[in-house]
Amino acid sequence: MAEEHETRPASAGAGRGEDGDEREEGEIADDESGHAPPQGNPAAPHPLEHAWTFWFDNPQGKSKQAAWGSSIRPIHTFASVEDFWSLYNNIHHPSKLVVGADFHCFKNKIEPKWEDPICANGGKWTITCGRGKSDTVWLHTLLAMIGEQFDYGDEICGAVVSVRGKQERIAIWTKNAANEAAQISIGKQWKEFLDYKDSIGFIVHDDAKKMDKGLKNRYTV
Repeated sequence: MAEEHETRPASAGAGRGEDGDEREEGEIADDESGHAPPQGNPAAPHPLEHAWTFWFDNPQGKSKQAAWGSSIRPIHTFASVEDFWSLYNNIHHPSKLVVGADFHCFKNKIEPKWEDPICANGGKWTITCGRGKSDTVWLHTLLAMIGEQFDYGDEICGAVVSVRGKQERIAIWTKNAANEAAQISIGKQWKEFLDYKDSIGFIVHDDAKKMDKGLKNRYTV
């Protein structure tokens, strides 16, 4: 943000108002020239605490033989409020993505893969929406995340929206599944931000890798 500049009277005589009272030190004097006092650069960007990268997993690039995650590609990295909106307003929202697509927003340098060392010991909270109903949930999740609204924001790796035939799933990935206090806090705050009333569950990545049909939530809020 631009710094505020103090305007001081040039002399004692110049520091008197029309009623003869002296101005307080630091008070901005009226500019008789009619020009406004100098302002900072109005176009200065508002930096985010972290840089974030959008990733896209194109279902058309997937094959049964390909390793999981091999078709994920980084799209763009942003580090300011302005960059985020410029990008968000020019990309497809979840309701416009093709079935099978996954769209990720992760902290820069963290890949949205189980194998990433920062994600490896973590897990995810998931919310399910009807087909074409996730746009608002996705946007509010992104804003809470990049705006550092979570008390345990350092525990968050990123978020992903997954478009499937009958539903869309939005998940927040975290770093350390064993940190129960952090995970419960993130899950509860996420529901509060979205005004979401249904229960949501937390799945540990290591459990998900087993592809067990009896997979159970580690935590529920």
